[in-house]
Amino acid sequence: MDYTQPPNLTESEIDSFLEKAPIARICTLNKDGTIHAAPVWFRYRHGKIVFGTPTRSRKARNLRRDDRITALIDVEGPPTRGVIVYGRAEMKMSGLEQAVWIFSKYMKPERAATYAKGLLGISKWVQVDIVPDHMG
Repeated sequence: MDYTQPPNLTESEIDSFLEKAPIARICTLNKDGTIHAAPVWFRYRHGKIVFGTPTRSRKARNLRRDDRITALIDVEGPPTRGVIVYGRAEMKMSGLEQAVWIFSKYMKPERAATYAKGLLGISKWVQVDIVPDHMG
């Protein structure tokens, strides 16, 4: 039995997939050249992957030094399906509204607001928008 790759997703299939997939695995470069990978909650908006992270997280520190970023968004199968996004990160301070918007993908808006207030109360957060160079 031969193994064949499934056909690439179309642009509209990628958009639909990224709106529904639950977790993104974010990869950034450490100072020593190794890769730091971490799962994050995210939203997909206007062709960009958007997530939040504490300003002092390794992801944020790595991205301030080198804005290159890769995201793998996949779902368990069969068949396994996924999208890899190669791009650059744009970072800006994150407020309650952005955090609630991201978290509301995963919980009811009231719970998302409470959750976001709790997190923003203990650390400063940055919003990261992945501007894709390539998706596939």
